[in-house]
Amino acid sequence: MKVRFSLSTIGIILPLLIFFTGFNMLIAQSKGKAEMTIDKWLQLGPITTPLPAYSRDSFQLKDLLSFEPVDLQHWQPEAEASLQWDRAVTLKWKPLHLVSDTLELSQPESGQHPQTVFLAVYLYANRWVKGELTLGSAHPLKAYLDGQPLGEKSTSEKDKDAGEFTHTVKLETGKHLLIIKAICDPQNSTPWRITPKLSWDEKYGSGAIEITLSPLQRMSIHHLLDTPAVKGVSISPNGKYVTVTIRQALPPSEESETWLELRRVKDGKLVHTYRGGTALSRVRWSPVGETFAYTDTKEKKSTLWVVDLAAGTTTPILRDVENFGGFTWSPEGSFIVYSVKEKPEEDKRGIKRLTSPRDRWPWFRTRDFLYRLNLPEGTRQRLTAGKLSTELSAISPDGKYILFTRTVDNFEKRPYTTTTLCRLNLTDLSVDTLFRNGWLEGVEWSPDGNSLVILGSPGLFGELGQNVPEGMIANDYDTQAYLFDLSSQKATPITRNFDPTVHKAVWEKSGRYIYFSATEGEYVRLYRYSISKKTFENINLGIDVLENFDLAWHRPIAVYYGSRVSTPNRAFLLDIRKKSYRVLSDPAKPDFRQVQFGKVERWTFTNERGDEIEGRVYYPPDFDPSKKYPCIVYYYGGTVPVTREFGGRYPKNLFAAQGYVVYVMQPSGAIGFGQKFSAYHVNDWGKIVAREIIEGTKQFLEAHPFVNKDRV
Repeated sequence: MKVRFSLSTIGIILPLLIFFTGFNMLIAQSKGKAEMTIDKWLQLGPITTPLPAYSRDSFQLKDLLSFEPVDLQHWQPEAEASLQWDRAVTLKWKPLHLVSDTLELSQPESGQHPQTVFLAVYLYANRWVKGELTLGSAHPLKAYLDGQPLGEKSTSEKDKDAGEFTHTVKLETGKHLLIIKAICDPQNSTPWRITPKLSWDEKYGSGAIEITLSPLQRMSIHHLLDTPAVKGVSISPNGKYVTVTIRQALPPSEESETWLELRRVKDGKLVHTYRGGTALSRVRWSPVGETFAYTDTKEKKSTLWVVDLAAGTTTPILRDVENFGGFTWSPEGSFIVYSVKEKPEEDKRGIKRLTSPRDRWPWFRTRDFLYRLNLPEGTRQRLTAGKLSTELSAISPDGKYILFTRTVDNFEKRPYTTTTLCRLNLTDLSVDTLFRNGWLEGVEWSPDGNSLVILGSPGLFGELGQNVPEGMIANDYDTQAYLFDLSSQKATPITRNFDPTVHKAVWEKSGRYIYFSATEGEYVRLYRYSISKKTFENINLGIDVLENFDLAWHRPIAVYYGSRVSTPNRAFLLDIRKKSYRVLSDPAKPDFRQVQFGKVERWTFTNERGDEIEGRVYYPPDFDPSKKYPCIVYYYGGTVPVTREFGGRYPKNLFAAQGYVVYVMQPSGAIGFGQKFSAYHVNDWGKIVAREIIEGTKQFLEAHPFVNKDRV
């Protein structure tokens, strides 16, 4: 019997230096094939597994083989590791060796119940390889590769030479777990033995596959794509509870699941999990009480739920809204402002007249409009309409006004669009304009309602926020922060001489501080700005890249999540007063427990202008400087740096796990290094960047003799 099993593959096939601990194998060459006898295994069991009551002809040994008593998907067998089978039975993985090319298993006496044994071994493929797994036994058995069924032999033969069958396997580079579930037929007196062999075409090389009993491994594409990951955090105003949003792909389908963890701040204990196989997102706490809201999306329709922890209720307040955007609580919790997208009618003429260069975007004609939802009444009111989208920016502390933006083309000057910041009176829906300028990224209202912190381009208020030498043009992506006085309608720049690029601003309750997330070179950090001292303070978070954060309104604590260069996203709690932090949720930890990473170190070079160009190097696990390695040089020749976030679209750790040395550089023009540096991007069209990439690569190769210059 042949069972075809294919694993997904990515990238370029290249040999790599691999690591092993405690492997054993016997390899022979015959008829153009390399053959291996897998002579060392881990054994779990035997486990007594009687047939169900009233089985007779309706449930036989083959059905017992097909029935899955345990989920193997996340097994990581290890010698002497325990597994709790049930309350009465604790099992241990024990080493088992071949005797004369055969695994000898302890056979029960005739007439007893069937016995089940699990056998495990790790296969390490140092390149993509196609092979054949041959298993011989007179008793039923089933094989699994990486938790997925590979094939089975459900028959029981009383001939010791019967029962051999072969599976075709395709292995991508990396470590794979092979498990055999073997069942002893108590009515078959033929010795309970298994003969396991593995063979592959000699063109792959005699060392293409090796075996080990150690679960230690390198990062694989499955670690990157299929493990649960933190995607959002939110903290209650009183600082008692935190929600953590977690997402996980559901292979082999294209679907994914998102769920919420509700945790207690005091001790981090999990209070409740909101999980139902749907897309849960946009968690927002009400400013009052112990109430939060979230959206649940099914078939492109969203329902807005409100959870009242004190009352113990979960109530849908908006049902099945198509094209739901986002929502924001009012400061006193009496209403919610939400947005809905309106898509244009389909044009069936077969031709499209572009109304703007931006009309090439497929979403350009979709409009966002704002609505008010009153609580607890549930009544709704439309707030905006018209030909332009309206994007909510902020709600005033007294709940009487909202700020929103509208954007139109303006080809007379950069950035070729004009954004209008509008103030809407929620009583009569009258609108007044605060200003019309360039790129506006975000607005936060001060707690006293007298001023705003505005995030926007260096040219948002003319030259007010610009800090570039004469003759240079500031980079509009280098977002700056401004204080805007509502009475005088004057703006004051506060980051003009601050090199990091700010992204998010949160004004804490006293009004004395503003918290910013900011890109600083390869890092994304949290800074606190003092209004009175006009100074920035970096707050240590224990991570390299901050993804998002949320402040408790009534306590000096915050929740945030982010990653390090070789550590996936985790959720943390920050005690602002003590300047200490602790992990709240680390959903990917079990999957990465046995994954080994190579070192990552800083490496810079000096360009022709005399500027130091930042960079870093990823090394393969078990790096050996006496070897020669292929190299991947990765850069983004645009306006944002390649941060030290884990994973991403171009996962440098995964490249290194395949045996590459990976060099990452930050060419001129990237934000986060100061306005002069980012301004090199404007109107350059890649000439500066191209020279730097070539020069940096040359200097890198000269400084690292273990890199093969012909394989870059």
